[in-house]
Amino acid sequence: MKKFLLTASAAALALAASAGYAAARDQIQIVGSSTVFPFTTAVAEKLGQSGKIKTPVVESTGTGGGMKLFCQGVGENTADFTNASRAIKDSELKTCKANGVTPVEIKVGFDGIVLANSKAGTVVDLTKEQIFKALAKNVAVDGKVVANPYKNWSDVDASLPATKIEVLGPPPTSGTRDAFVELVMDAACQEEVKAANEKGCGEIREDGAFVEAGENDNLIVQKLEANPNAFGVFGFSFLDQNADKLQGHKVDGVEPTFENIASGDYGVSRSLFVYAKKEHVGVIPGMQEFIAEYTSEAAWGPDGYLADKGLIPLPDAERAKSAENAKALKGMGS
Repeated sequence: MKKFLLTASAAALALAASAGYAAARDQIQIVGSSTVFPFTTAVAEKLGQSGKIKTPVVESTGTGGGMKLFCQGVGENTADFTNASRAIKDSELKTCKANGVTPVEIKVGFDGIVLANSKAGTVVDLTKEQIFKALAKNVAVDGKVVANPYKNWSDVDASLPATKIEVLGPPPTSGTRDAFVELVMDAACQEEVKAANEKGCGEIREDGAFVEAGENDNLIVQKLEANPNAFGVFGFSFLDQNADKLQGHKVDGVEPTFENIASGDYGVSRSLFVYAKKEHVGVIPGMQEFIAEYTSEAAWGPDGYLADKGLIPLPDAERAKSAENAKALKGMGS
């Protein structure tokens, strides 16, 4: 305990001693996941409107990019929070620790990863296996592992439309991409590919069938509107907020709905997180207020304003535990 107090005090002194600190850092800085971005932005705006603190600055950098910025160190030029659409990796936690950063993990809710297209496009019912065959870099054909030869959806399965495979999705720095690979690509990987591929089954094809659309999910929505034959991969909240333009598709017979994700019936679901930098709490104004607002029932509860934006709430007991850990600033590995 004494060691922690000394470390925290040193961090506070380092921050306070920074040139122009009071003027430069009277505002929380948040980076990370594009999926969690709308929820965190809503919390930031709510606090700003209340007058309790200056509205935090929220930047969408992707989960991987956010972790890199968050873990680079302690000080006024580093982020206070990072959003993540997956849990922090062991390698990222190691980097954080090496740079004097103690992350406080706050699980904020659930989200589903959907495959969607324009309402002007065809409705499809896909399996994870079909998605794998459409998007994997290498597939097994007649028992042999080859570069993906499928051009149209009907090449994958005759029941699917005879349209070109074109899927817009997130880049490798995205937590959505990580979760999609884990929940779909790895889960449906063909045994021959699994045995032959040293890098595992998560390699996405690079021949134009899968188009990396950056960290801006709103851009994917715009492109889907322009091309009814294209599909997009993104979080359920973006489908929910664009239900007048887009339609989500069943995966293994289950629709991506709020209820199906909350119950766990929809098989492409993941947890969402916000990580706080423990060393900045009490030094950067408003961090405790931000944590308290995010973990309030008015925000993340079943009838909270974040549910209106598509966040799937945690079960009551898990929500209470997460709030307790967050308010106690329970640091990872401390």
